[in-house]
Amino acid sequence: MRKFETDVQLIKYEVLKEVSRMAFEGTLQEQYQNIPERIVPGPKPRIRCCIYKERAVTEERVFLAMGGDKDSENVIEVLGSACDECPINRFTITEACRGCLARRCAEACPVNAIYHVGQRAYINPQKCIECGKCKEACPYNAISDVMRPCRRVCPTDALSMDEDKKAVIDHKKCIQCGACVYHCPFGAIMDKSQVVDVIEALKEGNKRSRSSVYAVIAPAISSQFTYVKIGQVVKAIKMLGFQDVIEAALGADLVALHETHEFAEEIGEKGFITSSCCPAFVSYIRMKYPALTEHISTSISPMIAISRLIKDIDPQAKVVFIGPCIGKKMEAKEPGLQGSTDYVITFEELCAMIDARGIKMEDCPEEVLDNASFFGRIFARTGGLTEAIQHVIKEEKLDVVFKPVSCDGIMACDKALKMAKVHKLEGNFIEGMACPGGCIGGPASLHHGPKDRKEVDKYGQYAIEKGIKDSLRIFKTDHINLKREFEKSE
Repeated sequence: MRKFETDVQLIKYEVLKEVSRMAFEGTLQEQYQNIPERIVPGPKPRIRCCIYKERAVTEERVFLAMGGDKDSENVIEVLGSACDECPINRFTITEACRGCLARRCAEACPVNAIYHVGQRAYINPQKCIECGKCKEACPYNAISDVMRPCRRVCPTDALSMDEDKKAVIDHKKCIQCGACVYHCPFGAIMDKSQVVDVIEALKEGNKRSRSSVYAVIAPAISSQFTYVKIGQVVKAIKMLGFQDVIEAALGADLVALHETHEFAEEIGEKGFITSSCCPAFVSYIRMKYPALTEHISTSISPMIAISRLIKDIDPQAKVVFIGPCIGKKMEAKEPGLQGSTDYVITFEELCAMIDARGIKMEDCPEEVLDNASFFGRIFARTGGLTEAIQHVIKEEKLDVVFKPVSCDGIMACDKALKMAKVHKLEGNFIEGMACPGGCIGGPASLHHGPKDRKEVDKYGQYAIEKGIKDSLRIFKTDHINLKREFEKSE
């Protein structure tokens, strides 16, 4: 049976399920105001001070589940009413302080925020700018650093605190990696949802038969619904009203072939190339290392590739990508890519939609899902793209030296990019995955566990088509645009 990692995930699921249920029934606009009371019936609160506080937070969750602020381009938003439980002051002088004569902490402080009373140092929180220089200077390590989890995991310093000590996201710095969403212990940061739009598209398509709605599932699904078989998940998705379920891994096969040829043609001129599958990784390069933008592969992502293939076959199609990634929601709206993938929802949102319809996956018969090769399916984990490229090079007997550097998580990516910037990279291809483990570690995964990588490999082994060209042999793909153009960095 389904288990939730945390109560944060459970409450988010409950909200998404209620929104989905009302959207399917056609009562959402008239009854969405009732959702907070249904989620928090009382009389006792679940975790907060009172039911009224919890209902206020739930109201904000409902707003984002229904699409959030349409005027805001950012996918990730802070729930103001929920962001109030973190420590107010980041740095605190502990009992380990000896009140030493040197007073290096006070000397190091650039804003004179440290003062002494008797044999003890104190920090004036009104002056403290949280630079951390006092902590570095203290010889007793007597200054504790309680950085908020959201700020600690943000790789681009996109999060700050306002005058009320609530988190604020600088949308110009945010790369939509979703690390803050996953790591906030109170669920005070959440991604905007398109479940209502998807449900309306399903209802419209089934009602008038003007267009078919296709579900594209990310290969990371192999590590998600572990209590049922993937064929049962596929059947449940079709029961929601989707015309068909296609593997994003087939798009990964297309991308692997295209990216290998791009590498072979341009590596001599560029020196090294980075992958382009992970939108957060691409955004990170463009934001933190703009001089390296020209080294990013121009291959589109598997999501965009399979969406274009579907629309080439069925021009009236609507495509919904389903995966563990929040960054894909922003990628689908990027200039040059917009219109390829119509909607993006997460595994969390899919789970809520299925349950909202009362579909029991464990009772569903299995549907066949076999669209991709072994190599396309293992794109879901770190190293998968590298293995796919090595496979194409071997199969086509390309005369090229391929020296990959597989980066597991954004910090590993940053280290490789730093080395590349100073021309000390020990390789000529950087495979960048913003999430630890790769896509299987995405922030909107149903669970994160050590067995995930094994599940992906097992899923890959089930593929009938072992080679990339084998999975693509029935499609005419030469005319499909698998290349994207990047805007010039300023």
